[in-house]
Amino acid sequence: MEQTVEQKLKALYELQTIHSKIDKIRQVRGELPMEVADLEDDVAGLETRIQKIKYELDDLEDEIVTRKNTIRDAQTNIKKYETQLNEVKNNREYEAISKEIEIQGLDIQVSEKKIREFGFEITSKNQVYEKALADLEERKKDLDIKKEELGTITAETQKEEEELLGQVDTAKANIEDRLLFAYERLRSNAKNGLAVVTIRRDSCSGCFNQIPPQRQSDIRQRKKIIVCEHCGRILVDEQMAMEVEEA
Repeated sequence: MEQTVEQKLKALYELQTIHSKIDKIRQVRGELPMEVADLEDDVAGLETRIQKIKYELDDLEDEIVTRKNTIRDAQTNIKKYETQLNEVKNNREYEAISKEIEIQGLDIQVSEKKIREFGFEITSKNQVYEKALADLEERKKDLDIKKEELGTITAETQKEEEELLGQVDTAKANIEDRLLFAYERLRSNAKNGLAVVTIRRDSCSGCFNQIPPQRQSDIRQRKKIIVCEHCGRILVDEQMAMEVEEA
């Protein structure tokens, strides 16, 4: 039996109502996975940064050990050269050994300076390291909370979403292919997923452009399918929307 235009409009609006409920569920849940993913990226980034700082701190500690060994070796050499000074036979030998002592002394000064610099750098990096650890702990706590929240919402909404998807199949069965194709095209092109909208305050509730009085009257008569001249969405009157929602 051929449907009237009014029946077709009601079927389309009913399908839109079901889809809007599904969209709302997915929107609430849809933000959480992104938040979880962002927090997981933060955690991974902080862990990588902490490991890098740890390697740098280890390298600085190794550099200090190396410099301390250099100082010890230089001090040993100085003692050796000082002993040799007592055994020199001419000025040339004396000057050569004195030069070696001077070089060893400079090595000690440079190494001591480097040890101080490495010490300052270690102090600075340790502060960064401690802050990164604190940030990591905080991010992990946030991640656990968001994961738990996502799990709870998914568990709460999964059954409802499955029921609504079943209703979508039922509602689609009452709509002819041509209209269903137009509806799905409109829905996929609309950012808010609205293909069928009501008149609200003399305007299209999809794009909020004003609808002329005569066109509003035609929509209320439900004699033909009318689309918004601005956004192309299918328009229904508010009374019809109430009838569908109350049914």
